[in-house]
Amino acid sequence: MNEPHGPLRGVKVVSCSTAQAGTVPYMLMADLGADVIKIEAPAGGDSSRVASVLPGMPSTFFETNNRGVKSVTLNLKLPEARAILHKLIATADIFGQNFRPGAAEKNGFGWDDLRKINPKLVYISISGYGPNGPHADLPGTDSMAQALGGIAQAYATPGQPLKTGVVSVADETCAILAFGGALAALTHARTTGVGQKVDCSLLGGQIRLMGWTLTTAMWRNRDPVTGQARVAGTREKPAMSASFNDRDGKPFVFQLSRDQWKEALAALGFTEAMERAGFSHLGAAMESDEVREALLAKLGELFATGTREDWVARLRAGDIVSAPINTLLEAANDPDVIANGYVAEIDYPKYGKRLKVHGTPWQFSETPAKIGIAPELGQHNNEVLAGLGYSEAEIADLKARKVI
Repeated sequence: MNEPHGPLRGVKVVSCSTAQAGTVPYMLMADLGADVIKIEAPAGGDSSRVASVLPGMPSTFFETNNRGVKSVTLNLKLPEARAILHKLIATADIFGQNFRPGAAEKNGFGWDDLRKINPKLVYISISGYGPNGPHADLPGTDSMAQALGGIAQAYATPGQPLKTGVVSVADETCAILAFGGALAALTHARTTGVGQKVDCSLLGGQIRLMGWTLTTAMWRNRDPVTGQARVAGTREKPAMSASFNDRDGKPFVFQLSRDQWKEALAALGFTEAMERAGFSHLGAAMESDEVREALLAKLGELFATGTREDWVARLRAGDIVSAPINTLLEAANDPDVIANGYVAEIDYPKYGKRLKVHGTPWQFSETPAKIGIAPELGQHNNEVLAGLGYSEAEIADLKARKVI
């Protein structure tokens, strides 16, 4: 059994969800103490259970997205299984599903079905495109949302084809928004006694992730300049975020707020060289693309004379925001990541290993999160069904008839 912990202790969640966006919201809730029951098909369960890249080890995909939850198997095509689901829903606070649009309704766990059983229920529905629009009925994936949502351009190199990234940013953003939406609706339900359906989508989350940059593009009615640097503001009050390589090709970034140009050049020892090149004021970069590129090229030439460690240290000493650009493995070993528990180590007794995993992005002073591991398929059938009043004989019969 999961030990009670965290700020969501006492919250009951039932999830008929797969993939990433559909499971991460409830994994986060489990981290924070919610009692989360994941419904899986008896034959094989969540397909991502076998998405392993390490022989003899659990699926990194399934483990990352389903840790700390309970697994109950139900063949929802059978009325007996749907009856069990409905019993679980009767006392649940939150229900989540990310089936293809229309499938939940077809299988007896649509919003209109479940609200009759539990009027206080918060019902989370995750789709690819959103509940409205010409493609609302189509299935969606992370790469589809990245393609439609603008992030491909946000990280593009001018002159190079746009492409989606290897990290599932659309899935994760949607999941985090679903997590927040669920808790907002739960607050309303506990205050008023009225539940509601909350629709989230991969595309909607990706659009939100574009933030103020999208607003600027819409107001100007033109796409942003992408690539090595982001120059914003006005000629008089410019700001810049830019990346460069050191003499060994190691990348780093620094970001200047308005009026920090002279301080940055002084910290780096670049003042005289940049003044001779005609770049005593960062606002020059706002004059034209040619001037902007020339300024960046001169900085690149100067940065190629030293090491990343030295440049970052100098900038930070001058109170300028700067950091090395980490690879994923470098990020996993970054001292601030480790110190704050954003990456942690936990034991996997079945495999006799202690492995690095995602930690928690929150630190609660009174109700700390607790990291679990993903369940075996149907691991909690007996526990959960017994809690609903089923006897051992009845549970055995349900298993024999492949209801569970």
